[in-house]
Amino acid sequence: MTRISTAFSKSHPSLVAFITAGDGDTTANLDALVAGGADVIELGMPFTDPMADGPAIQAAGVRALAAGMSLKKTLATVAEFRKSDDATPIILMGYYNPIYIYGVDQFLVDAKAAGVDGLIVVDLPPEEDSELCKPALVAGLNFIRLATPTTDDKRLPKVLQNTSGFVYYVSVTGITGSAIPDYSKVTGAVARIKKHTSLPVAVGFGVKSAETAEQIASGADGVVVGTALVEAVRTSLDKDGKATAKTVDAVTALVQDIAAGVRRARKQAA
Repeated sequence: MTRISTAFSKSHPSLVAFITAGDGDTTANLDALVAGGADVIELGMPFTDPMADGPAIQAAGVRALAAGMSLKKTLATVAEFRKSDDATPIILMGYYNPIYIYGVDQFLVDAKAAGVDGLIVVDLPPEEDSELCKPALVAGLNFIRLATPTTDDKRLPKVLQNTSGFVYYVSVTGITGSAIPDYSKVTGAVARIKKHTSLPVAVGFGVKSAETAEQIASGADGVVVGTALVEAVRTSLDKDGKATAKTVDAVTALVQDIAAGVRRARKQAA
């Protein structure tokens, strides 16, 4: 059992929560996610050209880079978090360029040593698995792949062939924070993916409240929330982009609300 498989083996759907490393006080934000009820954490690696992300997460990356956040510091933050939490999975999410510049081999060694559990690298398709996916698996890190509404049954086996940990189903076409998913189609989409894999399927994009989380969780193994959390951080920062006394409370409160919706879904299904 890995941290990720343990998180998805609970009696309720898992809540996967995203924040951007370096946006505000990352260590405090990570602790707030756990305190609020997050089962898995996605930690965004800031990048200058995040083409799959919407304005909110793009702006978070800009703030983080302006504050001096780097991939090396992101790994150091994970290592610091691991001193007090050895149970909550952390997945680094972002783009290949910073990893390539860092050096793939050294990055994998350092990520594993820091306590990273998996990677989501959105701009590396299955055809490029030799670049990072396969080396990551050898290093003992899960490589989580994205599936979308346009990933048909012909393409899906290729997408899933080296995927591990869980499958992240992007419930809308477009960038993060751009649209509200059609909840009525989520259950069918998850069932279709599960015909090709035994991995858990977590669904993201458009999760903003307990109500939206509950609707998605009723047909999935996990719910991913990102933009809403990033916005909760942003609205609590001071004019210089620094964390305030309100930041931790804002993150904790939103996660608690969404976690309550996720938990209700499993109780109803039972």
